[in-house]
Amino acid sequence: MGDLALAAVLAATILLASTISIEIGLAVALIELAAGVAVGNLFTIPIPDWLSFVGTFAGIVLTFLAGAEVDVPQFRREWRASLSIGAVSFAAPFVVAMVTAYWAAGWTRQQAEIGGLALSTTSLAVVYAVLVETGLNRSVTGKRIMAATFVTDILTVLGLSVLFITPNLWIVPFGLASVLAIWGLPRIAPWFFGRYGNRIIEPEIKLVFAAMFGLMYLGERANSQAVLPVFILGLAMSEHYKSHRLEQERLRVVAFAFLTPFFFVKGGLNVSLGAVWANLGLLALLAAAKMLPKLGSVYPLARRYCAPDATFTTLLMSTGLTFGTITTLYGLQAGIIDRTQFSLLLTVVVLSAVVPTAIAQRVFQPSSAEARRAVR
Repeated sequence: MGDLALAAVLAATILLASTISIEIGLAVALIELAAGVAVGNLFTIPIPDWLSFVGTFAGIVLTFLAGAEVDVPQFRREWRASLSIGAVSFAAPFVVAMVTAYWAAGWTRQQAEIGGLALSTTSLAVVYAVLVETGLNRSVTGKRIMAATFVTDILTVLGLSVLFITPNLWIVPFGLASVLAIWGLPRIAPWFFGRYGNRIIEPEIKLVFAAMFGLMYLGERANSQAVLPVFILGLAMSEHYKSHRLEQERLRVVAFAFLTPFFFVKGGLNVSLGAVWANLGLLALLAAAKMLPKLGSVYPLARRYCAPDATFTTLLMSTGLTFGTITTLYGLQAGIIDRTQFSLLLTVVVLSAVVPTAIAQRVFQPSSAEARRAVR
């Protein structure tokens, strides 16, 4: 299938997913994931470079937008809640999944570590997409979930870096550029947006994109990841966006109309149902190793800090996609795990994005009154 034919098929798939999402009342990210699995297994589709690029950039943009939604003053006031929920959300499934992969599945130590990291994550992309679509991104519950997700994913990135990634000399310019962007962009944004913003050509969005591309390039050269500095950059810009909501909404429109659908569909395309079908027992074991520790460790803390929305919080904290996919792909590309292990881990990651979110939205979603109760 040529690039244009694939683009046409995916565009039609994304449009269909949007209409289904509206009709049945589920987050479009879940429908796009499922659609990607269906298309990828109905057709033989090698993922082209352009789709990998768009999908990777979409994940970075979602990470930035999620950071911009975090209420920094509230995070400082409630750091114990976010830190404790986020930390156990990482640690419990990491240990259980790693032990399960090593002792029960017979994987090597490094393969088990990749498995533990991939199944420890909470999906920043899914959480953010669901909260924005439901209007909970500005609620007390939504902001607490976003901050806890941030903690979980920071620990995942740090774990991957410590266990596997060996930075090179490019880490110095990458670190300097990250600090410069995080410190400088919020300071020049008021002047730049005031002079060049509010135009049809959207210079303010192009400025943010330029910063992201620069960090992505330097992160790749440094054998590292740009997701952490990009999230902190979003945090740094959150105060600016509080008083410039229209700029944030325009960026969000670009992301949700074009970029993020390809991110979620691409995640589904990577799942091989054949490999999964041949290893259903191991799939169930790995899924249990992710979900049971997440649910069991997060719920008691969620009852303490997020009542009456403890179950909703726990289910969203049990999702996985962005960093789970990144970790799994790293393990495959580095030759640590094979294609079957990759498909199994990625299927668990995708299922954890779909099933807990669907249950949370259908059964435990906070009321519209909660959604309107924005943090001031």
